[in-house]
Amino acid sequence: MIDEGHGRQSRKPWRGDLPIATIAELAGVSPPTVSKVLNGRGGVGEQTRLRVEALLRDHGYRRRQASGAARCIEVVFHQMLPSIAMEILRGVQEVAGARDYTVGFSDVRRRILAGQQWVEPLLMRQPAAVITAFSLITADDGKRFAAGGIPLVAIDPTSDLSPTPAVGANNWSGALAATRHLLDLGHRRIGVITGPVNDLSARARLDGFRAALDYAGVPFDETLERRGVFSFDDGNELGAELLAQDAPPSAVVCGNDLQALGLYTAARARGLRIPEDLSVTGFDDIDHAPWLTPPLTTVRQPFGEIGATAARLALALAEGGRLAQERYELGTTLVVRGSTAPPAAR
Repeated sequence: MIDEGHGRQSRKPWRGDLPIATIAELAGVSPPTVSKVLNGRGGVGEQTRLRVEALLRDHGYRRRQASGAARCIEVVFHQMLPSIAMEILRGVQEVAGARDYTVGFSDVRRRILAGQQWVEPLLMRQPAAVITAFSLITADDGKRFAAGGIPLVAIDPTSDLSPTPAVGANNWSGALAATRHLLDLGHRRIGVITGPVNDLSARARLDGFRAALDYAGVPFDETLERRGVFSFDDGNELGAELLAQDAPPSAVVCGNDLQALGLYTAARARGLRIPEDLSVTGFDDIDHAPWLTPPLTTVRQPFGEIGATAARLALALAEGGRLAQERYELGTTLVVRGSTAPPAAR
């Protein structure tokens, strides 16, 4: 996966093909402003910074790595469940610690709620590499890290960040396995609650669900599909809609475990028993899944190994290596528990 035979030397600043004074003229700013952007200092407006960074990037510059910079990988989160975040951090730490790197983490929720930039503080701190584990990162953010000379690896991004490398689970095969499990139990009227349509992981899970039905020769019924966000509230609300139909599903594939928890609540509000009246599957295998009543059948994501893989990629880039590909997908595991059973005779 990783080609580490292309240099282990420390990163050196690129030499641009135009003088800083020319970059300043093209950007319509002063040379000191360009110098501030190149060296990661503040005091520059956001639009000006983006314009200057684009010119610097186009002409071969990247921000200088401060001498004696800390050997640190920083992991950035935003509204992630603590149990999942800890598993990712554990994986990162196992790899980074073995290479004498430290690991730091940031939760950027408050900065984003306040409308503040989250990239700039990281550029100022100059970590050896950054790993992001939240959905709001964009391709432009990736370009800013590239211009700053800081390797970036994204965990399960919701959109295409090319050329930023990304690590995640095989969402398609996970949803395929969960749906096949229900089909093997005898279910044919299977509902699905999925995530946002523009979310790559949600789209892959929906595609895996549909593929399983297609392989089994079961027509896809659009009235049994609901799209929302990966939350308890949407699982409850959208699940209630599915269960209120004249011909409700006998089983529902949920986009994640939080949606499944919401569906549990919706089912009980209608007096339905799980799994006697309704089978439910989730996705993630969060800490709560085995402790539900009944325990939740779900698709386990290897969050620790995802973190470890992201760390290996980030360190390879930080130490001058090259990556063989941009997208790395790890296998998932279907964990069968008590929330699924053959459909009741109707």
